[in-house]
Amino acid sequence: RFVPERMVPFSFPLSKRALWDPVPMGDVIGSHITYYRNPKLSMMEKTLRLAYRHAKQNDKKLFSCFLLGTLAVDEDGEGITLTIDRFDPGREV
Repeated sequence: RFVPERMVPFSFPLSKRALWDPVPMGDVIGSHITYYRNPKLSMMEKTLRLAYRHAKQNDKKLFSCFLLGTLAVDEDGEGITLTIDRFDPGREV
């Protein structure tokens, strides 16, 4: 589903030398990961339990953390799978 209010423009970092002409050409198009593909989310039980335990032990209502994983295109080319297999509680600073 295309959700334009959630779309955020991205840009490349500044550099001394450009390998291409940075001037925009053509019409603006939206690119969203679910526009052409069927997404699937897979999460290791150990990772989920660790994140849950960390959230229960945290005395703050909101806290930051990272869930790390891999993004792969399915063999048939019709879908993508995000496999989350690591939890990083991050730093408080």
